[in-house]
Amino acid sequence: MRTTLLSCLAWVFILGSAARCAMGDRTDLLKDARDALTQGKAEKALGLADHAIAGDSKNAEAYLLRGSIYEVLQRHKEAIADFDKTIQLDPKIAVAYNHRGSEHFKLRHIRESIQDFDKYPELRPKEAPGHWQRGISYYYAGRYDEGRKQFEAYEGVDQNDVENVVWRYLCMARVVGFEKARQSMLKVGEDKRVPMRQIYELYCGRAKPADVLAAAQADQPTAKELNQRLFYANLYLGLYYEAAGERKRTLEHIAKAAEDYKVAGYMWDVARVHLEILRKAAKPYTRA
Repeated sequence: MRTTLLSCLAWVFILGSAARCAMGDRTDLLKDARDALTQGKAEKALGLADHAIAGDSKNAEAYLLRGSIYEVLQRHKEAIADFDKTIQLDPKIAVAYNHRGSEHFKLRHIRESIQDFDKYPELRPKEAPGHWQRGISYYYAGRYDEGRKQFEAYEGVDQNDVENVVWRYLCMARVVGFEKARQSMLKVGEDKRVPMRQIYELYCGRAKPADVLAAAQADQPTAKELNQRLFYANLYLGLYYEAAGERKRTLEHIAKAAEDYKVAGYMWDVARVHLEILRKAAKPYTRA
């Protein structure tokens, strides 16, 4: 999604001003850990956070920071353990629930992710409409009407996000079918990301899958940009084919998104989780 809840790194800065350790040296350790993380030195940040926790095992901020570092390192179980500890020490730290929910989703703990994603807006009600991650978890839990409502709420946050409109459609298609869901597609503003406009037209029935792939490769993008474009093209082609009941093509495109065109961010985890669910539910899939 284009508009997201505050990222892990953004929260690192907020946490730095929201709380302080009782002793100056521990404050310095956490500050240095935050600085290292924002500089892309996650392993160094982890060592500093370890030292901070060793010096003060009751510091909720330190566990939250270390959990965020584990999150960056994709060490999901360890991240969850630290967010558990954060919440145990201070149940009112809303972002700990949100981070833990994301980490649960990445491990395919869908029910647990929803529990945390539901708790977060209880503590921060203003964040509820923008919580598209919760909508995605609802989708994978089979709670399609709740997912639809979440994505409709997101329209009040951003009316230019093709992905939000598509996920609403996907929730509806599971309930009313491919064609009826298409008839209820929301209008979308200007999403400048390529090939989002073509993805939208595809779901509306005004474009073909080939148009999405052609747009992704047009205008000589850099290698990084091409990878990004092809990730989103294949992810949403896979989801499109799944809504249409075409299993083979669903697997083909979701596998390409998850394995061939890895990108940074939550949506790659969505593709990976989706592929794992597909493969668990069916015989092993061998790509040609």
